[in-house]
Amino acid sequence: MRGRFLLAKFLLLSVAACSSSDGGGAAAAPEKPAKAKPTALAPLTDVASTVSVTFVPQKPRQNSKDGPDPALSNDILADYLQRGFGDLATGAGQPYVARVIDNGVAPAPGPAAKRILRFVHLSDLQIADDESPARLALFDSPDLTSGAARPEDPQLCRMTNAAVRTINALHAKDPIAFTLLGGDNADSAQQNELDWVLGMLSGASEVECDSGDDDDITPGPDNDGKDPFVAAGLAMPWKWVTGNHDVLVQGNFAIVDALRQNAIGNNSASGTRDYKQNGVVASGDFVVEDARRALLSRQDLMTRVAGDKDGHGIGGGETTSGRATYSFDADGTPFRFIVVDTAHEAGGAEGVIRQSEVDRVIKPLLDKAKADGKLVILASHHSATNLTPDGGTFGSKEPDALTEGQWATLIGQYDNVLFSMVGHSHRNRVRAVSPAAGHAWWEVMTAAIADFPHQFRVVEIFDQDNGYMMMRATNYDFGIEGDPIAAEGRRRGTVDLTSGWEQADGTGQAVDRNVELWIRKP
Repeated sequence: MRGRFLLAKFLLLSVAACSSSDGGGAAAAPEKPAKAKPTALAPLTDVASTVSVTFVPQKPRQNSKDGPDPALSNDILADYLQRGFGDLATGAGQPYVARVIDNGVAPAPGPAAKRILRFVHLSDLQIADDESPARLALFDSPDLTSGAARPEDPQLCRMTNAAVRTINALHAKDPIAFTLLGGDNADSAQQNELDWVLGMLSGASEVECDSGDDDDITPGPDNDGKDPFVAAGLAMPWKWVTGNHDVLVQGNFAIVDALRQNAIGNNSASGTRDYKQNGVVASGDFVVEDARRALLSRQDLMTRVAGDKDGHGIGGGETTSGRATYSFDADGTPFRFIVVDTAHEAGGAEGVIRQSEVDRVIKPLLDKAKADGKLVILASHHSATNLTPDGGTFGSKEPDALTEGQWATLIGQYDNVLFSMVGHSHRNRVRAVSPAAGHAWWEVMTAAIADFPHQFRVVEIFDQDNGYMMMRATNYDFGIEGDPIAAEGRRRGTVDLTSGWEQADGTGQAVDRNVELWIRKP
């Protein structure tokens, strides 16, 4: 989540304590009645980038004080929708903006300039079990706690599946080497949330983003976000990146025994959805227990990811440490990706990089890339501006945590580091990181699928045959052809923005969206 929850720690501990679970373990997952098998959606055929066309909300963003939270009640949401707060129109495309790392002018490409790599950056899915007793939906706000609940919660899986379909359509026309995640793939470190993520990204004959009772929001098959659907999965490899929501309860709270019991219990003190009451957010002991809501330790998380298909970059070292700091090469190119795990399992939404981790694995990876003659693209959930000594509110201070400046100084020693891909803040942003001494590099932040503008980036690297590399980053909206459930999710996400209850519009300025970023090769 892009903000921090300003709640007292004792609140969550008291929530867990008042769960009416008898302490003998969670009830088994409720038996679900047999259903007709879902039908796979046809591949997308019409995919346009934001260079060609954009989506423009038709209502100006109002102050949140002018209306109630659309995430807390379907009746409130329906009123916003009826008044046009979810309406979008197509607007003009946004052309590429060329930027040079030293603010100079981009030189003319050389005679043998060519593209050498094409990949996707897909960040902040935040796939949420919106019926979990561990949720804090009653604390949703337009400020730091924005995202505790979203109107589009029931559609998040279908929105992610729509993004996968869109990426596959782009791949069919022009091959994509791999998809790089941006972290916050799940929303609250739950096993079922991770299983849904793996199913959607790797493919499954049936993914059902439902827990507790078998909910059927709209009677009938394959017509609402709780119904099972066929997930085609990405048509290319994908690589894991850990975010704070992947290892912390709603991205903020360290996993302790009391919270483990709460997650698999039946009591919600801080608000979760009750689909027996038309999806209203409520508190009480009405939750149907489900053992699949178990909270995952770091080691559990890494083991489950490593066990899926090709492991998505995670190997034995990562399953042992529980930390997704690793490297992989982009085959046929001079580039090596170094993925850095910045999530702070001791609590807090912000990033932490400890000197002990630098010494153990990060610096050795950087040194080896340098020795191997590799150019480097970093990948992490948090940007350098999100690094803290303690993870922020609800964290705990690490005596050897690096400051933003110390991290910049470290990376500035490696002139082969050219780019860094990040997420977390749910907005498009591009900036040059220029340490006081040493080499500068580009940091590219991609907006979230979970929040407006619901976008991912296609990233292309060109060797310009003139002493420069150039990254072309293009924003894409997910396609909704043949998928009214994903379309409804986009409408609801638009309501969250225009009602004023989404913290900020993550679209970014022209210099943050479709960009061509030039940097000199070492």
